[in-house]
Amino acid sequence: MSGSTYTTLLICLPIAAAILIWILPLSRYATGGLALLVSLLEVGIWIEQAARFDYGAHGLQNAQQTPWIKDLHVSYHVGEYGFSLFLVGLTVVATAAAVGYGFWVGRDRPRAYFGLMLFLTGVTVGVFVAQDLLLFYAFFEAMLIPLYVLIGVWGGAGRLGATLKLLLYTMTGSLVMLAAIVVFGLKYGTFDLVASPTSPSRWLFLGFMLAFLIKAPLFPFHGWLPDSYREAPPEVTAVLSGVIAKAGTYGMLRIAITKFPEPTSFYRTAIMALAAASIVYGSMLAFRQPDFRGVVLYSSMAASGLIALGLFSGTNLGYDGAVLQMVAHGLVSASLFLIAGAVERRTTSGEFAFLGGMARGRPALATLLMVTGVIALAVPGSASFAGEFLILGGSYQRAWWWAVIGAAGIVLAAMYMLRLISAVLHEARGSLVRDEALDLRPGELSLIVPLVAVLLALSFWPAGISGHSFAGDNPTKAVQEQFR
Repeated sequence: MSGSTYTTLLICLPIAAAILIWILPLSRYATGGLALLVSLLEVGIWIEQAARFDYGAHGLQNAQQTPWIKDLHVSYHVGEYGFSLFLVGLTVVATAAAVGYGFWVGRDRPRAYFGLMLFLTGVTVGVFVAQDLLLFYAFFEAMLIPLYVLIGVWGGAGRLGATLKLLLYTMTGSLVMLAAIVVFGLKYGTFDLVASPTSPSRWLFLGFMLAFLIKAPLFPFHGWLPDSYREAPPEVTAVLSGVIAKAGTYGMLRIAITKFPEPTSFYRTAIMALAAASIVYGSMLAFRQPDFRGVVLYSSMAASGLIALGLFSGTNLGYDGAVLQMVAHGLVSASLFLIAGAVERRTTSGEFAFLGGMARGRPALATLLMVTGVIALAVPGSASFAGEFLILGGSYQRAWWWAVIGAAGIVLAAMYMLRLISAVLHEARGSLVRDEALDLRPGELSLIVPLVAVLLALSFWPAGISGHSFAGDNPTKAVQEQFR
């Protein structure tokens, strides 16, 4: 089987399985088991694809192109670059853990639930491999459908308000991006990302960036973030923060920076200022949050700001660090939200006022939260440290003050992550923490431990990602060669 077939299979397999689950009257156990099996097959297919990938070559690999709308020169064009391969891997690993968590906790209406989770997996992979603007838009918009239903049906008490904000924010950005896509395609005679030329249009650049800033999200486009992350089921929030948010920063790199080099240069300072504001604002709010999810959700906003800072530094170090940080933070965030779900199941709350003392008698929970939290606060030797160090180096090459702001965010991250660990595991035992509350069970460990193991492996060998993203002495030339 060719690499291009694997790329299409990664998209189509979960979508086909979702349709099958929706149609067949399977039992609860059979539905969850089939969904988990397909998710694990996705991981296996990606591993085979990664083993065959030529990491020393520039340009698109595992590509497949078939005409779709001939009159508009639109095609089904998919393929992977070095960095998008890793984002596809992040997608299939994180969503497999999320599907397994849903199976473990026994979500009601399983046919609808697991079908939506698999559909979300397929379209998210499509976002990271699409090489046609209209195809990219179709996948980008399709992500919203399962998210809207998953939060609106299986979310918490405030789920209706959360879904409304999510819909309004993301649809606003997406409609503006659609207008930019149509103008770009008609102006240059093609929607193909590989074949199309670069554009000097600042208006088109802003049209794309609005959608990506909302999806990431960056300050002040984050209004949908708090409610959605708090009200969604833990495993859905894990995918939303760990994977879906990366579609925004991926779009910045693959489309905004690549196709609009002159506008990128013109707006560089403004966007880096938004990124810096997101780092500081997100970090300060994370430190003040009274609950587990609140800390992680605002830390995710700060991480998106740091990634954007690296991308728009316009340096090789910044690019490499941003890609590494996308993957590292995605794994960290997914792990923390799944751990948050485990804590909430045992105490019925994530509020720090009711927690504390959970380390006693729960060594597995304490160990996994400690390891993930330590990696999140970027101790030297961790994957997060490597990514953030590269971003700071790239930002310093642009101007020293950007590196200072980024470093301040890293210091704040250490403060709020240590606060989270202490509030959950140590301090006085909260009123909702009971002696009989069990440690993490084998089913939960089988979902969280692999995520943490991948993080540890990446900490030992961060060059596995950072060394295979971009190459070349000139940053602009490196990006042009990669996307040629």
